[in-house]
This record gives sequence, structure tokens and C-alpha cells, in this order.
Amino acid sequence: MTAPPNPSASRTWLRAIEAASRLTGDQSRTFAALLDELGDTHGDRSALLSDSENFSFTQLAARSRQYTRWALGLGLKKGDGVGLLMPNRPEYFAVWVGISRMGAVVSLINTNLREASLAHCIEVVAPDHLIVDVALMAALGGAMGHMKTSPTVWRADQIDLKRINDKAFAKADVAGVGQADTALHIYTSGTTGLPKAARISHGRILSWSGWFSGLMGAQPDDRLYNCLPMYHSVGGVTAIGAALAGGASVLLRERFSASSFWSDIVRWDCTLFQYIGELCRYLLAAGQTPDEQRHRLRLICGNGLSAEVWTAFQARFAIPAVLEFYAATEASFSLYNVEARPGAVGRIPPFLAHRTSIALVRFDPEAELPLRAADGRCLACAPGEVGEAIGRISLSERAGPSAFEGYTDAAASEQKVLKDVFEPGDAWFRTGDLMHKDAAGFFYFDDRVGETFRWKGENVASQTIHEIVTQCPGVCEAAVYGVKVPQADGRAGMAAIVADDDFNLLALADRVMGQLPSFARPHFIRLMSRLPLTETFKVKKQALARDGFDIGRLSDPVYLLDPARGAYQRLDPDLHDQLLRGELRL
Repeated sequence: MTAPPNPSASRTWLRAIEAASRLTGDQSRTFAALLDELGDTHGDRSALLSDSENFSFTQLAARSRQYTRWALGLGLKKGDGVGLLMPNRPEYFAVWVGISRMGAVVSLINTNLREASLAHCIEVVAPDHLIVDVALMAALGGAMGHMKTSPTVWRADQIDLKRINDKAFAKADVAGVGQADTALHIYTSGTTGLPKAARISHGRILSWSGWFSGLMGAQPDDRLYNCLPMYHSVGGVTAIGAALAGGASVLLRERFSASSFWSDIVRWDCTLFQYIGELCRYLLAAGQTPDEQRHRLRLICGNGLSAEVWTAFQARFAIPAVLEFYAATEASFSLYNVEARPGAVGRIPPFLAHRTSIALVRFDPEAELPLRAADGRCLACAPGEVGEAIGRISLSERAGPSAFEGYTDAAASEQKVLKDVFEPGDAWFRTGDLMHKDAAGFFYFDDRVGETFRWKGENVASQTIHEIVTQCPGVCEAAVYGVKVPQADGRAGMAAIVADDDFNLLALADRVMGQLPSFARPHFIRLMSRLPLTETFKVKKQALARDGFDIGRLSDPVYLLDPARGAYQRLDPDLHDQLLRGELRL
């Protein structure tokens, strides 16, 4: 049984289809060309705002053209690479739009990374040039010792654009760059291994912008509040592109702050908010403020909002509408909960079923692969049954929303493609996410598979943590996995460690605090005499994850990270009970 037709939802879908089609119809068009058009249309109206710098539509388009000419002046050619390491600010958007206009590929690098992790993300894209904010030069210096390549480094505040022409380009000046070409590299950990650089085409950027602009109904009198990292596809591309495409402006904040959130919303007169579920949970946990119902928010849009947080958030803060969605940067499909059903990540309406093929297939947690029947085909899940979400890949498209554009690593790209799924020769994208679907066709997120877990709105690659933990003196073996924490979304990092007499917990704390961003640090350490192994000598991570940090059933000592002290402390019954009651926040 599918959900009955909803006239309001149908109008929203139609608006999104029209907006996406309008932006992607001309295959030679890029977002930079769209920005030029928006500059002509909206002129001096505000486009990107912050406490430190502002751009009107005209100024933003002009600044992007200066970066285009700057890149051309360096002798960059189509396909050459530029890395961007910069905190959230309006200039960030102008940089990548401008440089990608002439065909170079801009890699949006996570500003929280340090040492070998940062070096890895630079090495996998091998950029010719790096643009680095002055505040992040020290972080780059720490990564240089781990790198084999030597890109030319440009300190962002020393790039002189004053003498560079900002006039419009003739079409012939930037010919040869179209929607099938790669514009960006955006990093995603997927479900295994170190972060991978996903290729993002100009067409995909326009498609994202059009879909979300239509779904949100972005208008010139809207202002979107965005505190998500601009190195992510949502915070740096989709949210901004969608708002601008509708003529709306965007308020950029460098990072989220629960204490100043509502005053910001009121002060900047925001009507839209781009969320991740964990931010909404933080705001619910914060004390009341008069501004929390003085706002003009008409819609919040994002992902990861659980049903219980959804209903409580919407009621307490008087939010008229919620648009939840599911997407992955490199995936061949997205889901949208246009009907605002709490807890669901979305569904495919019947009139779009011919354009998007999504399936849930039965999954073997031990093999970490979809199950196959005797004939070699995958087994589709029944309604309510949990399985891995997969999306059919359009083999006829080089780029676009139904294509899998791949990573810079060909082997990693191959691992994400599932072949001969339901018929010979078909190909499907593996999301690494476990979901179930109800009888009305709504999908619900359950968990992630493999080596990656999600915490604080970030995908955490356990391999990165594993390498840092095992480099600590005294660590003989280690396994890293995510564990559920009551009243928190996602899974917190935990490491089971086998150590010798040289091991020191304080040294481990120093290492993880210094080399890992806060969301990736293992909050729990379990010291064991040996790790549980399968018959093929693989660590039984599923069993370790099920054990969690329950000291009532574990004989091994368990330690909890205290970030304020920069040390691990023994998890005693009192601390354990505080965690269970949700009184101790990680």
C-alpha cells in the first residue's frame, strides 16, 4: 500500500522538478554561469552574509570571476587541481565557484584534520596548488612532514585580486567546460577505509541546487541560516546553491553555537535553517531563551532528525515545517520526506518511480555484503525488513544525479558498485546504510555498516582512528567501532586495545586529542587481554559493539575520555549511570 496523494506534496515535487530542469537544461551551463545570471537579476541584494564580510549578488559574481582570471593567470588548465583549506566565510564560495569555472577541480578539505589525516586528504587528490587560510597554516605545516607531494601553497590573505579584472566573460573564454566535467572533490569516508575524494560534476551541483531550491520554495525574501561546514556537500554547496538559485540570501556562521543560535536567527531575520539532527538535539537540551519563539523561521531542512527530536523540536520552537532528506555526496539517488512524516527519511512518489530506482537488499553483517540467492541474485527485503539501501546506477549518464561519478581512487570506486543484482549486467550503488521501508513506501534509517559510524553529524572512518591508536607506544592490537549512547544520535567511538607494559593512557589521550577532531576521538577505551576473532582471524567488531561500555557485564576495565582534562578516567558505576540517564553529554 502506497501513501495516498497529497496535493501540497505534489506541488512541492513539481516545483523541484521544474527548478532542477531549468538549471540543468543547457549542458554547457555551470554554477558560475548561473551566478553571473543571478548577479544581473538581483544586483545589490544580499547574497552571502557573515559577521566579518558580506557579498551582494553582483559582488559575489564579480569576485568569482576574479578567481577565474587568477587561476588562468597561473596557467591552470582544465582538470588541474586546487585544494581549498579555509573556514566558513563568503569568500570560500567565491573561490571554488570561480576556479571551477575555467575547468580546474577544487578539493574542499576538512579544516578539522591534522597531521597524517590532513596529509592523506591532500595526497589523494594531488593538487597543483593549495589555498590556505592564515589560521590553518600551522595545521598544513604539521601535515607537510607526512606528504610526498609539494603543491604550491597560497596564503588566502596574500592573494591580491585588486588588479584583476572582474568583468563578465565571453562564452568563448570559458568554452569546453560543461556539466559532465568534474568541478569539485568532496571527501566522504563511505563505509570502509580512509576518507575518499568523490568527484562532483558541474551538472550534479546544478541539480542539487535546483532540487533543493524547489523543495524549500526559496524566494528572494528568504534568508537561510547555515552553520554547517562548507567542506561538506550540504553546507558548502547544496544549501548555498539552493538559496541563491531562488534569489534568497545565506547567513554563514563559522561553526554552530547553541547559546547564540536563536539570537542569531532573530538578529539576521532568517526564515530557513539547514540542520543536522544533532544540532536540533543540542538546541532542545539548551535552556530556554526569549528569542526561541520570536523568529520568522518558516522551514528547516536537513537530515538525521529522529522522530522524538523532530516532534519535540517542532513543538517547542514553533517550527511551521520540516523537510527531512537522505543523501550521500556520491550516491546515485536521494530521498525527500516532502510529507513531513516524523522519523522517515523520505520516499519515492509513484510519478517519479521511473526516474529513480532504490532497493533494500538483505545484508549479511558477518560478511558485510548483501546476501545472494542460489542463482547469484540479491534478495529484496520485505516491508519492515532491514537491509542495505542501494540505488541503480545510470550507465548511460557520465554525470548527474543518477550516475555514480566515482572517487579519485579507481579501486575504491569499484568497491561501491554492486553488479548483477537483480538481472545480468545491472549495476547499483552501495550506500553502506541499513534502512527499512513501511507499507506506505516511506524509508527509515537504521544504521551504518562496515567500518564507519556516524557521530555528531559526521561520518567517522574507524581506519583513521585505528592508525593513530596503534601508533601509540604499548598498543599491540586495537579495534575501533561505534557504540550506542542513550539519548544521543549516532554512535560514539570506542577502541578495544590489547597493550603491554609500555602503554600509558595519558599518552593515548594526548595523541587522540592532538591528532583527531572532536567528533572522531574514541570516547571509550576497553583494555582486553585479547581481541575476539572469527575463524578467518577477523576481529568480531559486531560483538564488541554489542558489548558497548556496559561495565555491568564486562570484566575488562573501561575508560571514558574527559576532553576538559585531556585524559581518560575509569568508567565507574556513577559515571556509567549518568551516561545511561543522559546526564553526561559526550
